[in-house]
Amino acid sequence: MPTEPARNPIVAKTIDFLKHTREPYALLFMHVIHRRFGIEEFADCGKRYDAVLPDHPDRAPVLRVFRRIFDSGNPVEPDDWEHIELPTDRLLVSALYCDRLGLPKSFPEVLERAIRQGGYAATHALLSWLWIRENGCELVVTNGFIERMYEAVAGIVDEDPTSINDVKLEAAAFLCLARQSARVDFGFVRRVIAIQNEDGGWGRAADGSGDPGGSSWHSTILALMLLLHVKFENLQVAAGQQFV
Repeated sequence: MPTEPARNPIVAKTIDFLKHTREPYALLFMHVIHRRFGIEEFADCGKRYDAVLPDHPDRAPVLRVFRRIFDSGNPVEPDDWEHIELPTDRLLVSALYCDRLGLPKSFPEVLERAIRQGGYAATHALLSWLWIRENGCELVVTNGFIERMYEAVAGIVDEDPTSINDVKLEAAAFLCLARQSARVDFGFVRRVIAIQNEDGGWGRAADGSGDPGGSSWHSTILALMLLLHVKFENLQVAAGQQFV
């Protein structure tokens, strides 16, 4: 397993903040991070996810569907699909199961609309596209679609260079997942590092979520994704302070 993160105090502090979380969605993305970077502290996220499912009966159907991130043969109860109500969740679930269920003919237009909508809709369209590719599914899109998608997500980061928020962290992190780190200005990364909270995280916890005075698990995972890509891909600062 890679040992580099332990040598980086910023990354190590972030891992320490996350490693005991019981938030199911956090565990899903910690598994994604473990799969790409081999973070040992995240190796048991699948077991931990199954262990906390009984604690969330109201979210259980949706969480069972997303469990496929851990298990390609994940069994799903027929009624579970009816609980996928958020448009962003529908984007992701369609991509997550495309090799088993196929994609609707209208899906290219669904992605186009999400990109035009911007914000979290655009970032989820990008993640959906990545999962479609990972699952080996075919999807015919219009000419220029991929570039428009990348530009739309990069535009979220660039919209106000002086601010950092959750959706910007998501946009930067998902661009890195897509091997598009060159579209993230290095000045943004510097600002992310500069505003790390004392507890090792970023942002502020939502009402009723963890320590109300602590950081947000969501923003923290996104920041960690960004910083790990900077670290492990050995990206260099070029003229104009951009990744190359």
